[in-house]
Amino acid sequence: ERDIVLIGDNGFAALELLAALTRHRITAITCLRLDAALYDPAPPRRPGTNGRPRTKGARRPNLAEVLVGTDRRWQHVVVPGWYGEGERNVEICSATAVWRHSGMPILPIRWVLVRDPHHRFQPQALLCTDPERAPEQILCWFIQWLRLEVTFQETRVHLSVETQRQWSELAIARTTPCLLGLFSLVTLLAAQLRASERNAAASSAWYRKEHPTFSDTLAAVRRHIWCEQGFLTSWHSGHGAKPRRALQHAWAYDLCHAA
Repeated sequence: ERDIVLIGDNGFAALELLAALTRHRITAITCLRLDAALYDPAPPRRPGTNGRPRTKGARRPNLAEVLVGTDRRWQHVVVPGWYGEGERNVEICSATAVWRHSGMPILPIRWVLVRDPHHRFQPQALLCTDPERAPEQILCWFIQWLRLEVTFQETRVHLSVETQRQWSELAIARTTPCLLGLFSLVTLLAAQLRASERNAAASSAWYRKEHPTFSDTLAAVRRHIWCEQGFLTSWHSGHGAKPRRALQHAWAYDLCHAA
């Protein structure tokens, strides 16, 4: 009883795929070309009309024309969590239409045009296969997906996560999520350290860091765990919490070592 929403880039903007997802009650959100052929829905069929029923109505202006037109009202929207920059003020314009191409399925959609009033990015069009969805919700879902894509990219660039090389498909599917979980645990453990430990950054004569990197954070967590694991071993009365903490830190050390 959950709604399934598939979000992707313009590689998923294929009429046959989107129509199949709609038949399976899956909502899809993708990018839309500015020159896509959009139409009004087909008018009701009049009684006594001969021939095949119509599949579309009148042709609508494409989205490139909507961008330069003056007859549309643009809505000001504040989008939270814009690529790690916090809130971003954008303008959106939206409507429903039928997307159709000769020989392809007929797809009712809601399109959303997004533009930056300060011109920091090029205008972009999105489509949603559920015309009843609110434009603000469509945009927020798309931004969430982009943040996830950036997360995968940055784990490769900054944390050296690579494509897994196991033979088993289950092992391949488990390793990367476990690594991402371990990175999160290390970050949470580092947040409990003193500021002097947490902010320590390794440097050399030819390279000095302005801020600690993840490798510095991992080293700080390891040093703290080694100290706790080596000295908190008393089982005397009144010190029952110490061995428990030592065991907890030893478990955390195993996770950090795996990371």
